[in-house]
Amino acid sequence: MVQTHEAVGEHRYRESFGRWFDEFHVGDIYEHRPGRTITESDNTWFSLLTMNTHPLHFDAEYASKSEFKRPLVVSSLTVSLLLGMSVSDVSQKAIANLGWKEIRMTAPVFVGDTLYAESEVLECRESKSRPGQGIVTVKTRGKNQNGTIVCEFERSVLIPKKGYGLEG
Repeated sequence: MVQTHEAVGEHRYRESFGRWFDEFHVGDIYEHRPGRTITESDNTWFSLLTMNTHPLHFDAEYASKSEFKRPLVVSSLTVSLLLGMSVSDVSQKAIANLGWKEIRMTAPVFVGDTLYAESEVLECRESKSRPGQGIVTVKTRGKNQNGTIVCEFERSVLIPKKGYGLEG
């Protein structure tokens, strides 16, 4: 279990964040909270910021003729939200994200859906070239308010061991 507060003086505590490499264990699952309800503004702004001009994301009339009957949330927004939800548990102490793979969009996401994320530790190994650091690989799953998995992906992160990273 991650310690959430550290005593730094009499009646004074500092909130901690993230995990050291030593605190990850294969098979552990971290439920990330809070969830996030996606708004129309979120979807529109993300479409504009990323220059994704596919009308299925912001043109209700166009989308009404699709199999979904309404606009879809931009898939890269879904991935970004789920990744962001996992940061405080998985990578807040990270030195670097090393890569993502196997990104799958398994169900549509719509404005008004609330997403929740969880990450399962798949692998932990000490770095061969960087003493005091290790590589953690997790699989993050995003579920909507009904428990339907809407997205999943794997990512690998370089994380320091306790005593070898930035204290904050």
